[in-house]
Amino acid sequence: MAGGALLGSAVVARHRAAAAADLAALGAAAALPSGREAACSTAVSVARSMASTVIGCDVDGLDVLVTAETAPGFGAALVGPATAAARAGPLGEPGFTSP
Repeated sequence: MAGGALLGSAVVARHRAAAAADLAALGAAAALPSGREAACSTAVSVARSMASTVIGCDVDGLDVLVTAETAPGFGAALVGPATAAARAGPLGEPGFTSP
């Protein structure tokens, strides 16, 4: 039973980290016209509001790459934090898809 709870907690943390990274990257991209510092500050604020931590914020031209980390609610000492990354920025050429 405890193994199932541990696995479930890790999966939920991974989904929360992915959602936090996605929204933090979108917020950072929207704030990018005000500069890199404003963009990454926005990413940190968004992630914090989602009980996550930004562990990386990189600006590459008009793209922002955010890496977020979320601790699982149960068994954090056993499985460690969940991590996810997301990129946001303007679309390149028509039909372009990011890997």
